[in-house]
Amino acid sequence: MITTIENKVDNPIAQVVFSHGAGADMYHEFMVDMTSLFNKANINVLRFNFPYMDKRIKFGKRYPPDRMPKLIDCYKNVINDYLENDKSTLTLFIGGKSMGSRVAATIAGDEDVSKLIQGVFCLGYPFHPPKKIDKLRLEPLQNTQKSILIIQGERDTLGSQMEVVDYDVSTMCRYVFLADGDHSLKPRVKSGFTHQQHMKSAAHAITQFIQEKTEHVSS
Repeated sequence: MITTIENKVDNPIAQVVFSHGAGADMYHEFMVDMTSLFNKANINVLRFNFPYMDKRIKFGKRYPPDRMPKLIDCYKNVINDYLENDKSTLTLFIGGKSMGSRVAATIAGDEDVSKLIQGVFCLGYPFHPPKKIDKLRLEPLQNTQKSILIIQGERDTLGSQMEVVDYDVSTMCRYVFLADGDHSLKPRVKSGFTHQQHMKSAAHAITQFIQEKTEHVSS
């Protein structure tokens, strides 16, 4: 049984499935705050925990993330369960934070899944492990069959702007870089920006992306 939370609004413009990163579950402040910002933009949000995270919560131990195939199966099951149980005709988008965004981008290359969604958003895509810039994770961004919006902090240690702009990815991928942001989009005080500002900027960019794709479908 996959643990989920759905935050709905009146007169939504779209539905989002939103997955957490490797170290923090769907109850983490980042996930809650982004969900609130999406709701304020009239977007429904479905969050869920990957199985290893529920195991952490149940037993109080830091189990490592599941292997990618298991993460992918879980995400696909969440999408399929939503489509089976929710009879709305809302346009569906998927995305996540860090590892969750990598899983979402990966299944966007699956022909069956790509038929069900209109786009993907990535908040802090993990282009490589920390300090291992030679171990790139570009395949999901090269094989995608749907547009992907990547919101990245300029100084993200898992893929800074200086690194990312030279990577060979699909033309269906686009970037938004947030000034001085780290992997959680948080800037340093000296930058003149705040974390809250960057979170709002990220939500605004994703909302515009969703509106653009939704209008394209309805036209």
